[in-house]
Amino acid sequence: MPSIQPLLNQDIIGTLEAFADTIVPGAKRNAEDRAVAGVVQGPGAVAAGALELLQTPATGLSDSLEEFADALNGHARLYAAAEPADADSAVPPFVALSYTERTRLVTVLTAPGHPERDLWVSLALFSNMAFDTGAHLHTADAIAAGHPGLAALGFAPPSDDGQWRFPDFSYGRPLARLHPDTTPSGSLA
Repeated sequence: MPSIQPLLNQDIIGTLEAFADTIVPGAKRNAEDRAVAGVVQGPGAVAAGALELLQTPATGLSDSLEEFADALNGHARLYAAAEPADADSAVPPFVALSYTERTRLVTVLTAPGHPERDLWVSLALFSNMAFDTGAHLHTADAIAAGHPGLAALGFAPPSDDGQWRFPDFSYGRPLARLHPDTTPSGSLA
């Protein structure tokens, strides 16, 4: 999978990874991992490439990731100030929150009526998209590399020629008769 572009500093990367991990949790990458909370076994959005997808210009968000991380950390500071716990200044404020606290904050940010809802829902959707589809990768390449989301979903690999063919109907029967002008390749003549 592609590596993270160096245009973001570690605090921004950690904050965005912590957000993605809140949406699709995964296992910690190592004992020192603070961004990934490690509340489940197996890979989540971070391992599936959420940050790589967010950095793709096609998302329309890539030029604003620093501002999004700053805003998320601002919300985390306000959230933490309301909680009777000592702040951990070794990591960004959102990363310092527990998984439960992250989830509560993201629930507030994505709730109907929140003025920034569209932004946070967009980030959440891209986190899901990275895991569910590997949208930043060609599907055949993602499957060949063992993309964790596609593997978890049981996404079928392509045939030897790189094409996907499904000889069996997904519902166990054809849903409609083929049009009489359908060619062997499936196109209309």
